[in-house]
Amino acid sequence: MLKAQIDHLVVVAQTLELGAQWCEAKMGVTPGPGGEHALYATHNRLFKIASPANPLAYLEIIAINPAAARPKNAFTLRWFDMDDATLQAAVAIEPRFVHFVANTGDIQATCAALQAQAIDRGPVVPASRHSRRGLLQWQITVRQDGQRLFNGALPTLIQWGKAGDAEPLRLHPRNSLARSGVTLQGIAVTHPAAIKLQAAYAAIGLAGIAVAEGPANIIATLHTPKGVVRLESHGI
Repeated sequence: MLKAQIDHLVVVAQTLELGAQWCEAKMGVTPGPGGEHALYATHNRLFKIASPANPLAYLEIIAINPAAARPKNAFTLRWFDMDDATLQAAVAIEPRFVHFVANTGDIQATCAALQAQAIDRGPVVPASRHSRRGLLQWQITVRQDGQRLFNGALPTLIQWGKAGDAEPLRLHPRNSLARSGVTLQGIAVTHPAAIKLQAAYAAIGLAGIAVAEGPANIIATLHTPKGVVRLESHGI
């Protein structure tokens, strides 16, 4: 049976500097360094939010890198809807939690399970970035239109390591991130297509996320140095 689990939360910011300031004000922590993604001309900062229920979890603040240009042969829009005008307008006001990524041990089979639910999660794309501990490599689903789907509530899929890697989690970012004092307690989702979303979660073996019918929203609850913080997407 397929099994997926929360890998990381995605917060999109207009700039990494604004994202770090938002993080410090809202949660009382300063995100650590991340890296650059040449294929999408984006860059990120990270901090660990792992908990017993979510042992891989970290939070990614990601922004378009103004110093980078996308390759001329880039065949997709940027991941996570980062080229979408509505999302860009929202994050121009303040950074916004918009999505989460789910880890799977067999990304091809997991994509096929979603295809059987008539959901096109997109092709599996190899990606990499340099880190202080070496080259991070992973496989990730990115649609050509860059869409997250279900207002961000259907996770992007990720499998760490190269195809066929015997130790795919050896260079997972969680291994190089210090404890931040922030832990992820859980994610809850409301959406008009809640039944279809629940079926998709079940198909890929993603458990522990409460789903209810209602306006599109993803709510992540975290324990932080500033107390309990709820991050919400509000349908963006």
